[in-house]
Amino acid sequence: MQFARAAWKFLVAIKDAMVLIAMLLFFGALYALLSAQPNSGAIRDGALLLDLNGVIVEEPAAPTFEDFLAGAGNSPREYRLRDVVRAIDASAEDDRVKAIVLDLSSFAGGGQTSLTDIGESLARAKKAGKPVYAFANFYSDDSYQLAAHATEIWMDPMGGIIFAGPGGNRLYYKGLIDRLGVTANIYRVGTYKSAVEPYMRADQSPASREASQALYDVLWQGWLADIRKSRPQAMVKGFAEDPATVIAAAGGDYAAVAMQQKLVDKLGDKTAFDRFVAEKVGLDETATPDRFNAIDYDDFVAAHPVGTDGSAIGVITVAGEIVGGKTGPGMAASGRIAELIYSALEEEDIKALVVRVDSPGGSAFASEEIRLALLEAKKKNLPVIVSMGDVAASGGYWIATAGDHIFAEPDTITGSIGVFAVLPSFEKALAKWGITADGVQTTPLSGEPDFVGGFSDDLDVILQAGVEDSYGDFIKLVAAARGKTAQEVDTIGQGRVWDGGTARQLGLVDSFGGMTEALAEAAERAGLAQGSYHPQYLDPQSRISWLPFEVLPLVRQQSAPVTGVIGWAAQRQKAIAGEALATAQGLLAREDVQALCLECGTGVHRNASASASWFDRLLGYSLSSAPR
Repeated sequence: MQFARAAWKFLVAIKDAMVLIAMLLFFGALYALLSAQPNSGAIRDGALLLDLNGVIVEEPAAPTFEDFLAGAGNSPREYRLRDVVRAIDASAEDDRVKAIVLDLSSFAGGGQTSLTDIGESLARAKKAGKPVYAFANFYSDDSYQLAAHATEIWMDPMGGIIFAGPGGNRLYYKGLIDRLGVTANIYRVGTYKSAVEPYMRADQSPASREASQALYDVLWQGWLADIRKSRPQAMVKGFAEDPATVIAAAGGDYAAVAMQQKLVDKLGDKTAFDRFVAEKVGLDETATPDRFNAIDYDDFVAAHPVGTDGSAIGVITVAGEIVGGKTGPGMAASGRIAELIYSALEEEDIKALVVRVDSPGGSAFASEEIRLALLEAKKKNLPVIVSMGDVAASGGYWIATAGDHIFAEPDTITGSIGVFAVLPSFEKALAKWGITADGVQTTPLSGEPDFVGGFSDDLDVILQAGVEDSYGDFIKLVAAARGKTAQEVDTIGQGRVWDGGTARQLGLVDSFGGMTEALAEAAERAGLAQGSYHPQYLDPQSRISWLPFEVLPLVRQQSAPVTGVIGWAAQRQKAIAGEALATAQGLLAREDVQALCLECGTGVHRNASASASWFDRLLGYSLSSAPR
């Protein structure tokens, strides 16, 4: 009896502790929410501070309970592209904004098209008379693409600049899985569908190399052109093509190289930079890290919401890998997105739909679910316009076929019309330990797929036929949407990835342009006059049950700043390793036919940053302690 009482008291104590922890979490999150809420009334004269300590994304991911337990508070922040652009454009008309400050020390990057959009908004602000000042400890491709638009670029004298350009090696697992005895049962259609090559080859195929080289060459030339246009004096091309010679000639003095190549305007630490800005916009009399009158980014975004004048054009966002169900944002869940589309159809105020696609694809079934929902909108005579972001490939392009008109940017990654499936089996690995499989069958498919004894020839034929049928469906959709024959689409399909410029020449997209052009096209097709419409972003509503976790992005720590070339190299090494591990895990975990372009790399900044955080803990050291 005494034991029972003691056990009961112990269980009650555990329950009370769990309730207490839950209450502490709730009230802690509530306090964070209230204290971190943007305050549009706090804006004063000063510099709009864009301290981009994270990544640029089309749609920030919703934090989950697992993220919270895993320490999501240490993840880099995700900045919504359209909010950043809107803030910069609004600053051009706001007299309180005396300058724009870009602090890029902890910037973790973004897609090339997204960064071009932000750069163009910075150019518009400069033209309106707002000076732009940029600072970073270290610059690489993404951060410099933004900094190049600055009126003045500062760099820490102990920092440096390195331009890597697109491309690089991928990991190939064929030798490893053979050694482990794992069989990767691969079913695919498309000569250029190289997402599965790491599991069937030890090196890149000639077809994949050809496609990758063509794509990367276009992206690199586009990046160079953007820098050349915004900062013509910078000697970027020569430095990028032979950095070793240039740096060796300067005796390893990275700061001297940056000045000699006219890549930066001034050298100085953060304190010197802040004092410089304070001379331009005023000294902050309170003790703040900035030391100049800074306008908080979140406050400024809150003070300049999306306009609501005129008729509404609904905007649906398809961002991230396309999956089934209702998860996300951060993943393009077909159930959630289709539900948003159907809800929009019930609103009489919405006159047209713009579908913003920033996705490498994913599940063919889920892609079709979203496409069918868009067809329902067309049945109601709503114009459907597609705007491609950084990438709209494979399943992303599958969805785009529903559009009346498709816009892309020259550097958009699209195409990848092809499908595949990968299922592992372990008969070789188990045989090494003396484990075999045997039994009886009533049909050729009894016990299949047999992950222990290996797949049968009949199953291989059936699965390959199913993948080929899905590819045929994909070809037919594209042919009908683009006014081509199936043979013509097959020629430009085969899983090959195209840049936006080539895709336009091939007829896969209709026009160059971004969201502004897509909204204008939608308005024209809906019979709306110029200036008589506004975008109505059909984002999912927050749920109160998720309150403790929805506020996490507001209190996330910034990513560690890169302080030099060694730190940059260490960060890239960990990001690439983490991305490779995530790719291997994700590819073998997918459960249906995939219209997915893994080589397109969308979400790489988001995934790499999360993976790098995990890899950091595995290796047991921090980037901030890396030597110069």
